[in-house]
Amino acid sequence: MVRQAYRTRKTLVARSPLSYYGDRRKQFSEGRTTAVTSTLCSQCDQTESKCTCEKYCCFCQSQQDVRLCVDGLYYCPDCREACDIHLADPDDH
Repeated sequence: MVRQAYRTRKTLVARSPLSYYGDRRKQFSEGRTTAVTSTLCSQCDQTESKCTCEKYCCFCQSQQDVRLCVDGLYYCPDCREACDIHLADPDDH
């Protein structure tokens, strides 16, 4: 009797090859664009070109050649190199 119930059981979910990554690759190949992200200043939430904050290095407080980095903080060239942190947007200045 148990075997009989097992054989007559219907499938509740259709079996199809579903893949998150396959669907994502298809979207990109169809020419859909993704949102471009930009790093914002951690104080005013603006890009480096629109930021009106007083710009100084978050470590040494230097004001010489400070630039916005990927973590939203400003770094001077020496601290940027020491911390191995990259600029948010090398073209934006």
